[in-house]
Amino acid sequence: MITQTQLPDLLHRGKVRDTYQLDDKRLLMVSTDRISAFDVVLPLGIPEKGRVLNQISAFWFQKTQHLVPNHFIMSADDPKAAADLKARFSPDGLPAEIARQAMVVKQAERIDIECVVRGYIAGTAWSEYQAKGTVSGKPVPAGLLEGQAFPELLFTPTTKAEEGHDENMTDQQVLDMVGPALAKQLAEVSIAVFEFCKDYALERGLILADTKMEFGLINGELILIDELLTPDSSRFWDAAGYSPGKSQPSFDKQPVRDWLANQDWNREPPAPSLPDDVVAETSARYLEAYYLLTGERLS
Repeated sequence: MITQTQLPDLLHRGKVRDTYQLDDKRLLMVSTDRISAFDVVLPLGIPEKGRVLNQISAFWFQKTQHLVPNHFIMSADDPKAAADLKARFSPDGLPAEIARQAMVVKQAERIDIECVVRGYIAGTAWSEYQAKGTVSGKPVPAGLLEGQAFPELLFTPTTKAEEGHDENMTDQQVLDMVGPALAKQLAEVSIAVFEFCKDYALERGLILADTKMEFGLINGELILIDELLTPDSSRFWDAAGYSPGKSQPSFDKQPVRDWLANQDWNREPPAPSLPDDVVAETSARYLEAYYLLTGERLS
């Protein structure tokens, strides 16, 4: 299990990913086994989580490249990457256990907006709706049940916070940040990617309830970056067991959230250590999500 990496030229260490500079145009992005909840990184990781995130992202980047370009070049354990990375991380090369949960990507100018698309009302959207009758400050129909589909997809962008909570952005805030042309493109591309992946997932028995995407620019061209449609960035529900009017079981870190919610913890670091059964259940959910989406077991 890899919860932290120590390689030369660290560019950024996020809640889950460690990103390293390879050269002036490429990065190495490592999906670690770290897990966060309530915006706090937990002391223990989840086995196989990093591999699942890395390989699901690679899977979706290749599936959606006809809709929008992305930053994916190749998986770090691809034989084509081996010689290049061996020379870069001499004398021994990139450790195999890191390579299998890392990818080589194009470096882009990141747009500091989380592009959230919602197909169903759940999570923080449901909480806000109960309190105010809105979702991300936007009016939605009255009388929705928890877990019910919206009449149409909602694009609800947020800030990209390095620490703490992302904050909802108004349409005007997005316009002020990126201008009307790029604001329109971000919304249209996000919804197009969501629609495609929603249909693909449903064919495999999964409902895509919501997701968040990140974008960047290379020479003025919009590209998808970071991760895509993973259990960390998305809610996937079992279509066979779907029943609106309650919280839906999801293929993500819900067991972690549920356990922490029942602890005497103020949601400030340090977080309590997870028990073995919660770690095992969470790992199993990530692995099952990978299998259901790709049709392959993680070997």
